[in-house]
Amino acid sequence: MGYRLSKIYTKTGDRGETGLGDGRRVPKDHPRVEAIGEVDLLNSQLGLLLAQLAEARAQWPGLSELIEVLEPCQHRLFDLGGELAMPAYQALNETEVQRLEAAIDRWNAEVGPLENFILPGGSALVAQAHVCRSQARSAERRCQALNAVEPLGTVPLAYLNRLSDLLFVAARLIARRTRVAEVLWQAAPKPDAGR
Repeated sequence: MGYRLSKIYTKTGDRGETGLGDGRRVPKDHPRVEAIGEVDLLNSQLGLLLAQLAEARAQWPGLSELIEVLEPCQHRLFDLGGELAMPAYQALNETEVQRLEAAIDRWNAEVGPLENFILPGGSALVAQAHVCRSQARSAERRCQALNAVEPLGTVPLAYLNRLSDLLFVAARLIARRTRVAEVLWQAAPKPDAGR
């Protein structure tokens, strides 16, 4: 890749616009920029999860597989950011979606069917996986909003959808492999009928 940042600040965005890879200037709240920002936030949250997994794998070696599957996702999210910044550019392909689906199927077979609603929690690792899952859904919504005004390809949308599914199953797998009980949702008590 030949493009490198030689200067961190350019002052070209001080008036509320930013440049895309195709040379267009758009407002910083343009749906494309919003989508880029949500994907970037997801990548940052995923980086935090990966750092936490790396620290915990000495105690729980079964977490290494999660790192192996999730590490490439950071690179693919960066690719997706490139696609969003340069609308004619395409980096993601269906093979990546299939890779996520294979991991989802493998991990889901280990954790078993979901019998109750679960809440984010039980441990910091489990909760962070859920933060990543919910951020993936947010990035997907922003990309869908962009798609409504400037059509995207099907692969980026499918990738974000599968990634959120993968992160949900990853949260459950982390709980299982670290022997942490999942936090089950409890419905609010029904009001007393006699009152």
